[in-house]
Amino acid sequence: MEQNALNAQSSREEWLSRLCLPLLRWYERSARVLPWREEPTPYRVWVSEIMLQQTRVSAVLPYFERFLAALPDVASLAGADPEALSKLWEGLGYYSRVRNLQRAAQMIMEQYGGEFPRRYEQLRALPGIGDYTAGAVLSIAFNLPFPAVDGNVLRVLSRVCADKRDVTAPALKREWAGLLKTIYPEGRARDFTQALMELGAMVCLPNGEPQCLCCPVRESCEGFRLGLWSELPYKPPKAPRKIEARTVLLLRHEGRVLLHRRAPGGLLGGLWELPNFEGARTLSQLQASLEEYELAGCALSPLGEAKHIFTHLEWRMTGYLVTLPSPILLPQDYVWASLQEVEEIYALPGAFKMYRSLLPKLL
Repeated sequence: MEQNALNAQSSREEWLSRLCLPLLRWYERSARVLPWREEPTPYRVWVSEIMLQQTRVSAVLPYFERFLAALPDVASLAGADPEALSKLWEGLGYYSRVRNLQRAAQMIMEQYGGEFPRRYEQLRALPGIGDYTAGAVLSIAFNLPFPAVDGNVLRVLSRVCADKRDVTAPALKREWAGLLKTIYPEGRARDFTQALMELGAMVCLPNGEPQCLCCPVRESCEGFRLGLWSELPYKPPKAPRKIEARTVLLLRHEGRVLLHRRAPGGLLGGLWELPNFEGARTLSQLQASLEEYELAGCALSPLGEAKHIFTHLEWRMTGYLVTLPSPILLPQDYVWASLQEVEEIYALPGAFKMYRSLLPKLL
């Protein structure tokens, strides 16, 4: 059994070694022009990689340009106002990413004098930087042979080597990273890392038929030779996503909307939101709930339904417009905000996108 495993690893290393030259030649011809590639400083590469986690390149581009215009370096990010930082990130989701960005920037300022560390262990110790991001920064920004193995790269490797093992297993990701490190072409770490990423993003596609006839490494791909592309990469079935009903309130008074800051930690921790209840409430149920909060006499009207999918959770929301006849005394974690303040100051998560879009007509 052990000998078979060694033989399989040797075969995978041989298949991977054939990728380098054709892949680099293809990348030189076909690489997309992206702002973090044209000027691959450690800061720009780092910010782009954090933004690109679970987000498409096309969606990231305007955010990246806006973020770098406002916060062009580590020092400005470290000292940024947290509220302004959340506003810059608004719409990208997964707000813990931007909080970790700032925490890491502060550590870089305090421990490294504002200079990005060049050692893997130092990068890995920063908040929000895992194996993939550390490898991406070291290889793309510093041109060092450290692999960056994400979903795109795992898909390419599984197909090239016709490997049917579970790609979600952390041990397998570490194994692939170790194999890749042995075949990095000298002096071309930056290009090779990005070429693998590019192949997975543009040719060896997920959720559909890959463009095998356009693939520069087709001749070395065991998955193509054996016709296994549709079976690879292998992932075990996902657990069913939890569905949660919510009732969302757009409470208005004299041209302002009521916002609530969520408690720190957990889902959307510390972010502003439209007030909401668990469960889907009818108009009569909502009226009774408002009376419990001494908000009797409010005018209510339905705003329709919306859905938002988090990683392991789906919100199915029912929205209502609640017009208050008089102001109310607000607890510390609530604020009345004008439309301009919502647009310029308070970041609302994407979960409330549909109801936020109604604000210009309702305020």
